Amino acid sequence: MMTLPRVAPEPGDRPAGRPARTQSAKTKIAEVVVVCTKCAKRQGLRPREIRALLKGAAKQAVKDGLLTGRTKLCIVESGCLGPCPKRAVAVATGASLAEGRVVLLDPDAAPQEALAAVLRPVLPRRRAPEFGPNTSLAAVPPAESPPAA
Repeated sequence: MMTLPRVAPEPGDRPAGRPARTQSAKTKIAEVVVVCTKCAKRQGLRPREIRALLKGAAKQAVKDGLLTGRTKLCIVESGCLGPCPKRAVAVATGASLAEGRVVLLDPDAAPQEALAAVLRPVLPRRRAPEFGPNTSLAAVPPAESPPAA
C-alpha cells in the first residue's frame, strides 16, 4: 500500500467557512516589565524579590494617586537581556525595548525610585547626523558674501 506524503498547507489556504479575522481585547495591564533572573541571582536577590518590589510600589502609587487609569504591571522573569552590570539588575519594558534600551535598576533603591526608573518615559534616540547634502544650497546675494581676501 502506498501513501502520499503530507503537504504543508499554504498560508492562504484555510478551511472553508472560517474567515480570517483578528481580535483584540481590553486589558488593565499598563506595562510589561521583563527582569533578568541572572542579574537578580548575581545580586543575591530571591527569585521574585524584584517583582514584589515593583508591584508593591505600583500599588502604593495608586493609593497615593500618582498612577491612574491602567495601573497593573505584568512582571516577567527572563534570561539574559544583554548587559551584565556588576551592581544592578537589567530590566526592560516595551517602550525601552522599542528604543533599544535596557534599564539598569539599583536593587537597593527605594520602591518609588525603582518604579519611577522603570516607568519613566524613554527619551527618543537622537538621529545620527547626515553629512550628505540634504537640500540644495541657497543662493547668497552678493551683498552678503564675505570679502575676498
